[in-house]
Amino acid sequence: MASRLRSILLSTLVTASLSGPVSGAARPSAVPAPAPAAFPPFRALADRYTASRDGIRAAERMAAAHGHQWRAAMLRAMADPARQFLSFDGRDGGRAVEVFGDLSQAERIAVLVPGSDTNLDKYGLLRGGSMRLRQALGDRSAVIAWLGYATPSTVSADALTTGRAVQAAPDLRAFVRELRSAKPAARISVVCHSYGTVVCGQAAPGLDVTDIVLYGSPGVGVDNAAALHTRATIWAGRSTGDWVAGVPHLRLPFVGFGTDPVSPEFGAQVFAAGDGGHSDYLRPGVALENIARIVSGQADRA
Repeated sequence: MASRLRSILLSTLVTASLSGPVSGAARPSAVPAPAPAAFPPFRALADRYTASRDGIRAAERMAAAHGHQWRAAMLRAMADPARQFLSFDGRDGGRAVEVFGDLSQAERIAVLVPGSDTNLDKYGLLRGGSMRLRQALGDRSAVIAWLGYATPSTVSADALTTGRAVQAAPDLRAFVRELRSAKPAARISVVCHSYGTVVCGQAAPGLDVTDIVLYGSPGVGVDNAAALHTRATIWAGRSTGDWVAGVPHLRLPFVGFGTDPVSPEFGAQVFAAGDGGHSDYLRPGVALENIARIVSGQADRA
């Protein structure tokens, strides 16, 4: 009976915590989109950006033809020649990988891995955070918004388990592997929010990165940082106004994500994250400043 009550409590609190400002929002209904074509390698960035833009325009035409005018307008904005997408897939809520900054010249690169309910219809929050982090990092840096997986809905069982993260981990590893091949001398960090920290936790053993930054995390699916089996430095931060602090840090057979990453038992390097809410980490403030310092290699100031 006690175990059942713990499971119910965990389910309720995780769902509430990860929903943030979009509490109660359902995953958007599928908008038809064509399958993406093959993309050129990273070393041919201009060609890759062009191929992704062509894919976005094809998705825009299909959305408009099926009466989804709001999505079509959003895709039209995404197809602006000034924007840089490494990949795009408009199906099943959408996947997109966008670059902010000059990737070809970047010496410091942050790969942002978002959490639940991030999709094309709610892409603005991820884009805004990416732009602010890029500004905080300054010259010779790039931020990559990696919406490279089908994020779970906050009001679904998927948001309470590692299932979606397990599916996403090989794709994140493959992306970072290709990025590392193209930028062997760059300092690369993965910066992971909410359910995205679960994805990074599952991918960690195969990520060739300098830092793994966890913020707003409900847990990453392991009991401690050592269990991530990575040479990267593990960082964890949580703001005082984040609901995720109320999540019971349990790992039951079918639900839960384990030890609190900001607890001493987990063993991460903890950084100050201010007093904002669950979706405020990349707004101007302490958390953004410290994440930028970590990505820049100035961790002693975080």
